[in-house]
Amino acid sequence: MSHRLEGQTAIITGAAQGLGQAIAHGLWLEGASVVLCDIDAKVSEAAESISPDGARVSVRQFDVADEAAWDEVVTSVTADHGSLEIVVNNAAMTVSKSVWDIPVDEWDRVLAVNLRGVFLGCRSAGRVMKQAGYGRIINLSSLAGQRGGVVAGAHYSASKGGILALSKCFAQELAGDGVTVNCIAPAAIEGPMSRAMPQEKVQGLARTIPVQRLGQDTEVAAAAVYLSDPANGFVTGTTLDVNGGVLMR
Repeated sequence: MSHRLEGQTAIITGAAQGLGQAIAHGLWLEGASVVLCDIDAKVSEAAESISPDGARVSVRQFDVADEAAWDEVVTSVTADHGSLEIVVNNAAMTVSKSVWDIPVDEWDRVLAVNLRGVFLGCRSAGRVMKQAGYGRIINLSSLAGQRGGVVAGAHYSASKGGILALSKCFAQELAGDGVTVNCIAPAAIEGPMSRAMPQEKVQGLARTIPVQRLGQDTEVAAAAVYLSDPANGFVTGTTLDVNGGVLMR
């Protein structure tokens, strides 16, 4: 590894498993100190799997929909590390359900975690980064947010579409302050959800993807490393597709 992120500090939400854990590992391999955040206490196990001796790894357990919790985490991480260069807003809820069967309280909770959580993370971290004159904010959207997919639930798709627009708003606000704001939009990625599916369904899904396979979480992590790189300050307000060619544009 090039250690291009050495000396930097990164917050990653939804890091107890899946893409969040993989992204945290990818940033850690490049030399960053990573703060794994999740509402799930298993985030401590994810941190230990990345660095058994605890080197350059710490955890915070909190609800990303809580504004006060966000402010406390950003303040404490900045105080502990002396700076905060990278925030990856990955935490999300997925509830596969027909649009006709989504209770209003479930809609509100999914939007609170998936969209309000990103808004709060961008704003809380953005204030610190703006003052420092440098930062990298990366928000995880989805192919579902681009095409309006219903498999993961209409509330999930709506929240991921909202992230695309929200990220452009923050990118415009922070562009003159050395802070970039970008999205990653994955499609079908191997992980906890795909492993729970019948193998024939996974194979059928792979056949619908031009590269004829599901993506790897390490490929999404590589995209996050690219967008975190200090050398890529001219890349902002964009969406990096990691979808195997399902959506070409």
